[in-house]
Amino acid sequence: MEDLQHLQVHRNIICIDFKFFYASVEYVLRGLDPFTTPLVVADRSRGKDALCLAVSPYLKSMEVPGRIRIFDIPDNLKEGTIYAMSRMKTYMEYTMKVIEIYLIFVSEDDLYVYSIDEAFLDLTGYLKLYNKTELQLTKEIIKKITDEPHLPVSVGIGPNILMAKLSMDIDSKKQKDSIAKWSYKDIPDRLWPVEPLSKMWGIGPRMEINLNKLGIWSIGDLAAYNVDALQDRFGVMGQQLWYHAHGIDNALIQDKGKLRYQNKSYGMSQVLFHDYNGEEVLTIIQEMVDEVSRRLRLNKKRCRVIHFGIGYNADIGGGLHQQITFDQPTSSVDQIFETCLNIFKNKYDGFPIRTVEVSLGGLTESTTYQYSIFEDAESIDREYNLMSAMDEIKEKFGKNAVNRATALNKESTIIKHNTFIGRHKA
Repeated sequence: MEDLQHLQVHRNIICIDFKFFYASVEYVLRGLDPFTTPLVVADRSRGKDALCLAVSPYLKSMEVPGRIRIFDIPDNLKEGTIYAMSRMKTYMEYTMKVIEIYLIFVSEDDLYVYSIDEAFLDLTGYLKLYNKTELQLTKEIIKKITDEPHLPVSVGIGPNILMAKLSMDIDSKKQKDSIAKWSYKDIPDRLWPVEPLSKMWGIGPRMEINLNKLGIWSIGDLAAYNVDALQDRFGVMGQQLWYHAHGIDNALIQDKGKLRYQNKSYGMSQVLFHDYNGEEVLTIIQEMVDEVSRRLRLNKKRCRVIHFGIGYNADIGGGLHQQITFDQPTSSVDQIFETCLNIFKNKYDGFPIRTVEVSLGGLTESTTYQYSIFEDAESIDREYNLMSAMDEIKEKFGKNAVNRATALNKESTIIKHNTFIGRHKA
């Protein structure tokens, strides 16, 4: 690591993550003990296939996984378990309470809210101001959170954003006070032994499989691999993963707009309320394509990669998944829908469908677009202008202000889903 020292950032970053956040809020609101009361946040009205958004510490102590469906809860625990309907508006209100606490200690410039239950704070400029060490100041922030909103947290401390996140993900849960601190010298002993690879932030299941094919099984294997070979195989992502395996990350919280941890794709997945057949699910696919392509337009992006998948009901299991890459980036609703439809028609084998997912990746800015000779430029522009006009109406009057006529079909879920926040009931 000696030759990488010139790339090392030395700041005082903390990553704060709320433990079982949704469940924690439910316990606070209900005045219950999370360590003696079984509780899951799930919508029972969706049936046994409904996802549990959070599982209580009590259930986890009984070896119930954190991400399950209702039917996965052991029979001996189902009867006494409390099923809390998600209320995203309330959870977001608690997030805002915590953000207000953060802003007591740091300015908005030094705060990066990563998700509803996770944030990064740069304490570098505040240690002299408060005359405290980073650990002392971290504990003071945590005390403020646990005293008032009464929410338990895990915390990672590191010299950059990546190290703070990794120490929190990998080490904090092993610590009695749920605080882990890493420095660059800790990487060989704490980061490199980590396996499987997907335990590391930024490595997903597909990348893990690709790296395994190269004989890379641990983060140490990744750090020892030839960086040029990784770059040849995976492009910039391969080089970035190699640097991350050495704890190198130059992103600054102050450059929020440039942080590469922002969404690199727009996706949507849906657990259906009942089994759908091949004809019924076409309405769902169209509605989901409408929503993810809307996000493209609102963020002035186009996509080159479309991933589509369906999952069969619990009795059958399995499903189909396929990814298509275009030569030319697009934001066309019709083209995205047609691609998903072609995958579906070519792969679907007739089983009852319970889940659908659509995601758009390979994002590029949509400021310029070069039409090919095979495209009808006038038709593409007309579609884009029409959909943009609908976006404006939805932004001004609400998502249900204008929908396709198919929203009135019995198999449609769009009107109900548009009343949800983050796809959970407000």
